Amino acid sequence: MEFEDDAFVLSARPHGEAGAIVEFLTANHGRYAAHVAGGTSRRLKPLLQAGARAVISYRARVSDQLGSVTLEPVGEGPSALFDDALALAGLAAAAAVAAAALPEREPHAGAFYAFEALTESLIHPDIWPAIFVRFEAGLLQDLGFGLDLSRCAATGALDDLIYVSPRTGRAVSRTAGEPYKDRLLALPPFLLSAQGGIAPGDVGAGLDLTAHFLRAFVFNPLNRPLPPARLWLVDRLSDADRL
Repeated sequence: MEFEDDAFVLSARPHGEAGAIVEFLTANHGRYAAHVAGGTSRRLKPLLQAGARAVISYRARVSDQLGSVTLEPVGEGPSALFDDALALAGLAAAAAVAAAALPEREPHAGAFYAFEALTESLIHPDIWPAIFVRFEAGLLQDLGFGLDLSRCAATGALDDLIYVSPRTGRAVSRTAGEPYKDRLLALPPFLLSAQGGIAPGDVGAGLDLTAHFLRAFVFNPLNRPLPPARLWLVDRLSDADRL
């Protein structure tokens, strides 16, 4: 079995004397684990940081075997964010969420392109936290658990949508949600439109929203918690007054 694909590194761990088992998010083949010879060497280790991009060549003798990968790096990768610890935390959190949520060897092109969009936004400190929320919403949609924010679940109204039902993931208007607002999740405007703007509190509301549905639809059924890197990101954004 052989293929070549665009990929992002999600995680890497040492294996044997000098190798590494690396998880990749590929454009056309989904999440794939493979052995990288010399993966802990001085030359390759910087290329296997979470979020690094590469073109990989995968080879295995049989389809269910752990294959091997050679790679050609693309771009600067995480090194471009070396002076921005918060952006690096965002990249690590996104990689951890994708690695934990996506099934292995199942194509999820939407997740790949959502991850790509996030990595390209990380050089813009004012907007990437909102893009992170969009990444998680896109991941949910690609897994079949997309939020329906098109109209009010109760009345069908298209305007003044400010809540989301925690049970169904459907939007609720201000008027319809007023009697139940303490039980509903806040819907930040930037999830409705790219022109929605980002007000104080919107990123925190968005992260609460996607965390709720990631737990409910993805991680709880797998008996897994949200990845620690995702929890640490929220703490660091809070410390930086970015929620």
